[in-house]
Order: sequence, then C-alpha cells, then structure tokens
Amino acid sequence: MQVVTLGPAGTYSHRAARAVVKLQGGSGSDDDVAFRESVTEIVAAVADEEFSRGVVPVENSIEGSVDESLDALAERDVSVVREVVSPIRHALLAQGPEFSTVASHPQALAQCREYLNEHYPDVRREAVASTARGVERAREDASVAAIGHPANAENGLERIAENIQDRDSNATRFLVVAPATERSDAGGKTSLVVYPGANYPGLLLELLSAFANRDINLSRVESRPSGRRLGDYCFHFDIEAGLYEARTQAALGEIETVCEKGWVRRLGSYDTEHVVD
Repeated sequence: MQVVTLGPAGTYSHRAARAVVKLQGGSGSDDDVAFRESVTEIVAAVADEEFSRGVVPVENSIEGSVDESLDALAERDVSVVREVVSPIRHALLAQGPEFSTVASHPQALAQCREYLNEHYPDVRREAVASTARGVERAREDASVAAIGHPANAENGLERIAENIQDRDSNATRFLVVAPATERSDAGGKTSLVVYPGANYPGLLLELLSAFANRDINLSRVESRPSGRRLGDYCFHFDIEAGLYEARTQAALGEIETVCEKGWVRRLGSYDTEHVVD
C-alpha cells in the first residue's frame, strides 16, 4: 500500500506516513510513500482513488488547526479512517552558525517564534511549502538556515540547536484519509463537517445542544468560510463517540433537521494512534 502525503521527503508528514504504513503491516520504507506539494492535492488524489490512503496534518498543539486541511475535507468526499498523533521536535539546521534567513513551513516558524525572537531577532524568516523545502534551501545556500526534524542534519547541514519549539508539549494530529467508500462507523472518535445553509440567532447553540443533550463530548469545534459568500460558514466537529452509537445517530438526526437547507458530511469514525518517529 502506497500512502501519499506532504512532500518532499523529510517532512513531519513524511514521518507520520511511514508510521501509518507500518500500522497497516507494511515495511514503512520510503518506497511506500508518495508526495504532493499541498494538502489539497493529497485529498484530491485520494478522493479520485489514485491512492488508497493519504496523511494530512490537521491540528497542532501550539498553532491550532491547519486551515487548508479543513477546507480540503469540506470540498472533497473522502473518509477519515485513523488519527495519528506525533510529538514535534524542531531543530535549527544550517551549514554553519552564520546565516541571514531562516526558512521553513509557516507552522514550524510559528511554533518556534519565541526561540527565534530571543536568539535571532534580526534574521529574516521565509515561509516555504514544507519543512523539507526549507532544508533544501539551507543545503543550497549557506546564508539560509532551516527548521526541521533533527534527522535532516546530513548532506552538509549541522544541528545549530535542538528542541527549539516554544512548548515541550508540541504535537501534531494527522488524519489518515481514504476513499469515501471506506468510511467506518466504528471507532472512539468521529469527524463531521456541517454546512447549515442558514444563519440566525441561536443556530450554533442548536448544533451544540444536539451533542450536549446526549452527553457527547466535543473535542474540537472549528468554523471555516464556506466560500459561497461573506459571513457564510461550515462547522467542523470532532466528537468523542462513534457513528455506531445510538446517541450519535440521534444527535445527527437532529442536526440534519437544523441543516435542512445545507448538508452534513460524516467523515467517519476512527481510533487514535500515538507514534514517535
């Protein structure tokens, strides 16, 4: 089984994808992982069944949700079959101690904001498509440092500093997406995308009450613009219950009534794996 994720090789998504392959019984070698340059491309490739699995970052403990992932899950019909949580340990990588630019993914730069402000306040920060792209920049240009996994300190790069993330608890949630036909009702968590198609006082309260009245805990609530018009939103819910449960079905029945002018997408139920790579 080949898994598609955010590339090029060396990203944290790459490491999470290798762990997913191992969880599926594969070797976890680099041959088992393919790359795309954006989360949108990854989700589209899985929706079109070009790949059976995709791994996308959805939330970081410091910087919060990954908006592109939420939007892609709302736009394409896929399922979520597993959640992988991985600690994120950033290193500052460069050809030497003198550099004028730090390049990395915007999330990585933000996760190390306090460290950079304290130690490199005058160094320019450059946002690139992935941490691996930042590493490539540092290998090509001695004036550029990168933020990435410590294992990327090779081929001309050295570790200038390690564990530079602003919080030791830094971790990222990755969702494993599959074609819509593989959606499951079994699992301890469920992800939903809800588009009410309406806007009136108390709308969000009605949606939340459907879960609260049935003792279903919400582990995440996020609103994202629907793209249809200004002020029109989709809601992303993660609940600590499976679709197989009667209380979940009752809550969704109530929500579908509230959203009769819109839609409710069940991304699926799944379990969580904690991996260290």
